Amino acid sequence: MVSITNKPILEQVDPPRSPRETLPTMYDLPSENPEEAGLPDEFHDLQPQLLSRTLQLSGYTGKNYFTASDLNLYYDVNHPLWYKRPDWFLAINVPRLYDGKDLRRSYVTWQEGKSPYVAIEFLSPGTEVEDLGRFHNQTSEVVIDESGTRAVNPTSNGSEATATKPPAKLEVYEQYLRIPHYFVYSRYTQKLRYFKLEGGQYQEQSLNRENAIAWLGDLEIGLGIWEGVFENVPGYWLRWCDRAGNWLLTDTEQERAAKEQECAAKEQERAAKEQERAAKEQAEAQLITAAQSLLETGMEIEQVAQLLGLSQGQLKALQ
Repeated sequence: MVSITNKPILEQVDPPRSPRETLPTMYDLPSENPEEAGLPDEFHDLQPQLLSRTLQLSGYTGKNYFTASDLNLYYDVNHPLWYKRPDWFLAINVPRLYDGKDLRRSYVTWQEGKSPYVAIEFLSPGTEVEDLGRFHNQTSEVVIDESGTRAVNPTSNGSEATATKPPAKLEVYEQYLRIPHYFVYSRYTQKLRYFKLEGGQYQEQSLNRENAIAWLGDLEIGLGIWEGVFENVPGYWLRWCDRAGNWLLTDTEQERAAKEQECAAKEQERAAKEQERAAKEQAEAQLITAAQSLLETGMEIEQVAQLLGLSQGQLKALQ
C-alpha cells in the first residue's frame, strides 16, 4: 500500500510549473484502501484478462495504450483523494508504462493528460446504483438522434455530488472524465448496456438482443457477448470482435492457431510428398507392365529400352 504524502498543491508562477511539480502524482496518492472490499468474485478477475488479451486496436501498438482493472482512477484535482476503481478501462495515446519505465500504481488523470476512452463495469448486487446512476430502475423512452441512431434516454436524473461526498461512477465517467464509451454488463442476466457520450451526456444505445454487439467506429472494434470457455471456465464473456463479428483471439489462442496452421502445413507437405511417391511408383509400374508386354511380343531388349527410356539392365531383370 502507498500512503499519501503531505505534498501541497502549489500555486502557479510565471512561467507556469508542470503538473509534476505542482500537483500530486501517482507516487503521492494511495494505491489501495484497506477499508475497501476486494474483488467480489473470480469473474471480476478473469473477465478483465479476456478483455485486455483480445484487444486489438487498428493504428495502435501495445506501447501507446493502457488497460487496467480495479486500479485507482483519480479524476478531480480539486478533491485529489477522490477516485473510482473501474472494473476495466482503456486509455489511448498514453504510454504503456508510466514515464516509459514504471508500472502504474494508479491512474492520475491530471498527470496523464488523458482520460480513459472506454470504461466497463460488471454489475453485482451491491454496485448497480453506483454503476448505473440515473439509468438504474428508471422508465426509459426511445428517441432517434440526428444521425438516425436509436437511443434510449432515462426520464429522471441522478443525484449530484456534494462537497464531502464523491459522485457516483456514471456521473464521474460522464461529467468529470467524459469517457466516450461506457459499458455495463451483468453476467447473471447476460445483459450488456452501452452508453455513448453524445452532446455531453450519456445516451443508451440499442443493442440487438439476439446478438448484442456494440460497434465502436472510432476505434474500429466491436464488443459483444461470447459463449465459450476461458481459463477452463465456461460462461458468457465480454469479448472484442472485428466488423464481421469474428471474435478476436487471445495471445494464447493466436499461438495455438499458429501451431495448428504449422502442423496443417506440414501435413499438407507430407501428403503432397506421399502423392508424389505414389504417382512415381504408379508410373514405374506402368512402364514395367508396358516393357513386359513388348518383350512378350518378341521385340528386342535394345528397342524396348530405347522406346520406354529404361536401361537394358532393368529389362534383363524383367526377363
